Amino acid sequence: MTDKNEIPNGKDGKNFRPNVAAIVLSAKYPEKCEVFIASRTDVENAWQFPQGGIDKGESAREALFRELEEEIGTRDVKIIAEYPEWVSYEFPPAIAKKMYPYDGQIQKYYLVKLNSGAKIDISTHHTPEFSEYKFVPTKNIYDYITFFKRTVYKQVLKYFKSEGYI
Repeated sequence: MTDKNEIPNGKDGKNFRPNVAAIVLSAKYPEKCEVFIASRTDVENAWQFPQGGIDKGESAREALFRELEEEIGTRDVKIIAEYPEWVSYEFPPAIAKKMYPYDGQIQKYYLVKLNSGAKIDISTHHTPEFSEYKFVPTKNIYDYITFFKRTVYKQVLKYFKSEGYI
C-alpha cells in the first residue's frame, strides 16, 4: 500500500496537488484491451481518465477507490499494476486560475480492471464530473485526451505497455 507520507513535494517551488489517476480497463481485458475515458462537464472537449485529489490522512490507494466510486460509480475493480513513480504536470493558465493555489498536479497512476458485472454510473456524485464516457483501444486515446495531459498519459501508457500489461 502506498503510504500517504510518500507523496513527494512539487518541484521548482511549484505547488502541486496530490492526486491519483486510474487507467480503467474494461472487464473484457485481457482478451480485448480497451480503456475508459470520459468527457469532463466543466471543460469543453476535455476527455481524461478518472482522477482526483488525495485527502489529508488518506493513502493513494484509499483515494483511488474513493475517486472511482465518486466519478464512475464503482469501486468494483482489481488493481493490475501501479506506475512506480509519481508524475506531475502543470495546469494551463485557465485551469490554474480555477485550481488556485495549485500550479499543477503530482499523480500516482494505477492500472485497474473492471470486475465482471461491474456497473459504471457517471451520475452518482451530487455534481457529476463527466457528461459521457466510452471505452477505446489505447491507440485511439490521443484522438480524445485534452492536450495538457498527453505527455503524462504517453509516459504512463508506454510503461504499462513495456511491462506487458496493455
